[in-house]
Amino acid sequence: MRYTVSHTTSYEYSDSVSICHNEARLVPRRTEYQTPRSTRLTIEPNALVLTEDRDYFGNVVHFFTLEEAHLRLSVTAHSELELIPYEVPVLSLSPAWESVRDSVRGERSAEGLRALEYTLESPHVRATPGLFEFAAPSFYRGRPLLEAVFELTRRIFTEFKYDPGATTTATPLTEVLESRRGVCQDFAHLQIGMLRALGLPARYVSGYIHNSPPDGVPRLQGADASHAWLSVWCPGFGYVDFDPTNGSIPSDEHLTLAWGRDFSDTSPLRGVILGGGSHTVRVGVDVVCVQN
Repeated sequence: MRYTVSHTTSYEYSDSVSICHNEARLVPRRTEYQTPRSTRLTIEPNALVLTEDRDYFGNVVHFFTLEEAHLRLSVTAHSELELIPYEVPVLSLSPAWESVRDSVRGERSAEGLRALEYTLESPHVRATPGLFEFAAPSFYRGRPLLEAVFELTRRIFTEFKYDPGATTTATPLTEVLESRRGVCQDFAHLQIGMLRALGLPARYVSGYIHNSPPDGVPRLQGADASHAWLSVWCPGFGYVDFDPTNGSIPSDEHLTLAWGRDFSDTSPLRGVILGGGSHTVRVGVDVVCVQN
């Protein structure tokens, strides 16, 4: 399946910005199932300095600088990529969750050490009272890891309400857990926190969803916007994706942009400015399937 993605972020400032330094993670990742074909960045005003690199997690990062006075900044990424439908594994064949927890603690291979990093706290996923207690009923003794994670995914989908007005990027997990409301970023952080509370490695994934359901079928939540879900590491299976916002295992409509410990490692665009006063930000995303 071939997709095109257009992702535009624009800032409008009340006062002139004299200089800004930015980093953008807007190039889709190459994975076993996803092949990026091209990405074109359009920056207005024109950036005098634009360089490309990779961060600690292997995400493509563009650094750019504007050194002229401006009242508006617009960054658009036009990407083309191909996606092979992901074959969902047989969840019951995964190892018991306790054995995965214990193996990660003692693992010293490069893959194991990287997985161990995803069991630790991170800026948006702090150890929070109530996370372990919510997750525990799905993780009874000897249960296959992926089976337990999928049940937890479904429970979050069922018991929490998607509400774009309920949270901000700074809302702590305690509030999300108490209010049972949030958006995809909150639900991904929430489930990651629950899994880490159990000693299991889970990473944050940012990307998009393509969504054009037939008549009478509800649209996926988070479509036509940046989306977020998570991956769980399982020996013999690698990283397996789960989407608590939609209670699903991503297959052929989730397009991966970046991954890391949490949102702070995958933010599509962030930077520092001199001046600007107050500002407004608008984000527009358009995902089109151009070939089945």
